Amino acid sequence: MDADLPEYPFPQPAALEPPPEWDALRAGCPVSHVRLSSGDEALLLTRYADVRQVLSDPRFTRLLDADGAARVTAQESGGVFGAEQASRTPMGEAHQRWRKLVGRYFTAKRMSAMQPRIAAMANQLIDDIVAKPPPADLVQSFGFPLPVWVICDLLGVPDADRDRFSYWSDTMLSLTRYTQKEIDAAQLEFGEYLWRLIEAKTASPGEDLLSDLIEEFSTIELIGTAQGLLIAGHETTANMIGKMVAMLLADRSRWESLLDDPSLIRTAVEEALRFDANPGFGMPRYITEDIEVGGVTLAAGTTVISSMGSANRDESAFPGADGMDLNRSPNPHLAFGAGPHSCIGQALARTELQTALTALLDRLPGLRLAQAAADLPRREGLIIGGLEKLMVTW
Repeated sequence: MDADLPEYPFPQPAALEPPPEWDALRAGCPVSHVRLSSGDEALLLTRYADVRQVLSDPRFTRLLDADGAARVTAQESGGVFGAEQASRTPMGEAHQRWRKLVGRYFTAKRMSAMQPRIAAMANQLIDDIVAKPPPADLVQSFGFPLPVWVICDLLGVPDADRDRFSYWSDTMLSLTRYTQKEIDAAQLEFGEYLWRLIEAKTASPGEDLLSDLIEEFSTIELIGTAQGLLIAGHETTANMIGKMVAMLLADRSRWESLLDDPSLIRTAVEEALRFDANPGFGMPRYITEDIEVGGVTLAAGTTVISSMGSANRDESAFPGADGMDLNRSPNPHLAFGAGPHSCIGQALARTELQTALTALLDRLPGLRLAQAAADLPRREGLIIGGLEKLMVTW
């Protein structure tokens, strides 16, 4: 074991600043050996072209529980990338069938139809915020509740159970924050909850995604689907709402540009996704044959981590990559991945982010940070990066 390998994920100088290793590795070592939280070794890719190639190539598999695959997390189970989750997730042709069936609920047209409900939820949360004197923590009062409300609405989960979903999501995304005992208990609790929910919907179907899929999938597949959608549909978007607002308020001329010209909201959301300096772990893949990437032959049995955050800061793909350009178009960022495993919920995420930003601009035009951007606290020990708090005033 090489004790001198850099520890990954890399620490950040501040919550909105990228790790300096990104620039250094893209320039000098775009295929780099790193040490994961588990102690295992993996290869890290940091250039846009290489990351896009890997994410689009089906030979880079999701077999992260294969013998010899690097364990991503510090826990034995591997969390969301572990064997238990893999056993509930369709693979190969079954995965393509899963994407086809589930994907029909996440078209841009369907998400557009959901937009008024999302806007109503956002405005209800803002009503609660302004009912109290500032400052407020936008992460806990807005960023996290909104996506969990939306995903619970989509799955047909009762409103009273929203807070429990937030905790279950956190445990499944743990790198180091939770113990294996806590993770096992939460996953068992979540699985039992979903089992009872699916039984209830089998007996009395509603107008929701789980009810519609009962005839297509087994209960185990439905549980895996709900877990995957919770993580993709709640945690990632919840963190992104806070980071997006922080980026726009860190240089308040950005916020003012959107107040002056709301037509920029769509491109501003895309640029926030690209510019995100704290996207979390990245996308792990496992290869079963030798494959060349970036002029380097990667050996069979290697675990490869694609850093979408670093790729999105690659000057060769994005001129002026270290600056935030709210007019940037086209913007072929990799925040949602690429290829056959790109994020199935990206239309929903875009709708939520655009709707959340529109509501905040309309209702709180005077919004500003209540602390220096350099002092914003990061969420630590989770696979997905974000802010622990975002204190704002108005």
